[in-house]
Amino acid sequence: MQTTRYRVEGKVQGVYFRASTQREAQAQGLTGWVCNCEDGAVELVATGTAQQHAKLAAWLACGPPMARVDRVIQTDEPLVLFDGFDIHY
Repeated sequence: MQTTRYRVEGKVQGVYFRASTQREAQAQGLTGWVCNCEDGAVELVATGTAQQHAKLAAWLACGPPMARVDRVIQTDEPLVLFDGFDIHY
């Protein structure tokens, strides 16, 4: 298990990015959270296996249909165990 922080930049707010990310993370069996940043990016922290993270990272590179992803930054974090995958407001 590993915990990773993702920062997604581009047109990622107002396009259902958080809700779509929550659904994708849950489908992959990841736990954690996702939120909008004040600067227009989306940030998420997720815990799961390397394979789960690889699938999520591939999805984040494109995002939902109305999004335009310019860049995804991944940072390894200390292991955190979450209950479910939440949207933070």
